[in-house]
Amino acid sequence: MSHDRLLRALKREPVDATPVWLMRQAGRYLPEYRKLREQAGSFLDLCQNPELACEVTLQPLRRFPLDGAILFSDILTIPEAMGLGLHFVAGEGPHFHHPVRTPDEIAKLRVPNIEESLGYVPAAVRLIRRELDGKTPLIGFAGSPWTLATYMVEGGPSKNYQHIKALMYNAPDAMHQLLDILARSVAAYLNAQIAAGAQAVQIFDTWGGVLTPAAYREFSLAYMQRIVEQLDDAPDGTKVPVILFTKGGGPWLEAMAATGCDALGLDWTINIDEARERVGDKVALQGNLDPAMLYAKPEIIRDNVADVLKRFGNHPGHVFNLGHGVTPQVNPDHVAALVDAVHELSAR
Repeated sequence: MSHDRLLRALKREPVDATPVWLMRQAGRYLPEYRKLREQAGSFLDLCQNPELACEVTLQPLRRFPLDGAILFSDILTIPEAMGLGLHFVAGEGPHFHHPVRTPDEIAKLRVPNIEESLGYVPAAVRLIRRELDGKTPLIGFAGSPWTLATYMVEGGPSKNYQHIKALMYNAPDAMHQLLDILARSVAAYLNAQIAAGAQAVQIFDTWGGVLTPAAYREFSLAYMQRIVEQLDDAPDGTKVPVILFTKGGGPWLEAMAATGCDALGLDWTINIDEARERVGDKVALQGNLDPAMLYAKPEIIRDNVADVLKRFGNHPGHVFNLGHGVTPQVNPDHVAALVDAVHELSAR
């Protein structure tokens, strides 16, 4: 790598400036993305076409001096490969034609064959790595078993998690069966991305924060730990850093750090200095500017970037990011202001 600042920070090694990448850095806030999305026909067509996924992945790197590229895909590719009928409803987001809500429906699920049903993802990874040509590291990702299960059982987004929590409390054995299938699927999926060239991977646990502390450990964290333990090294034998991100996971940082992961992603509801005090130098920390800060004026963005950097302090192991993804209404110039502020202020 000619530019390995991100990988060094994830390994808690010294860097010349704090690396920065953004969740959803490729997406709807960029006009070039919206144009390509219209040409592609649908969001799924974008995800399932390696050439288009490569192009979307590279778009933000042409605009901003980001320290990492993240594969353009979706966390719900695995349930789609299981035959649940993923589709997207305008104004509502992802939905499934065939949600699973009973033990009998869960018993019929199988771990998908990655090459047969998800081969477009490692194909995109190989293409992106070729296009990056060693200039920027590539991050692969997957959804956590709990988060995937939430969408699969609810059938789409939810405000009260009625169906998934009813299943969890009324039929815990079936819930564990579903999570076991998903954990094995996610591990195989991430290993396929690693074999294809992903140089770091992140597990997105978007809905872990809706659980009680006991339920989080039993139904979310335990399965993420299984995945971490099953991940392969890169083809050249080097260890691939693993980032765990639980939205709302502030109460459980110590337990998350004990999984064997290399870094924790933080949302914006905890100060990064408090997080570092709690986990020490056991893992790197990623985050954690409020995504809504990108609606602010550039000078205010800069001040808040400075605050996050100051709170983390002059220690190795910080990757700057938002506390969640870039939203569609953000002005790209404000993203540029953030990236420039991170590099300039941290280098000082």
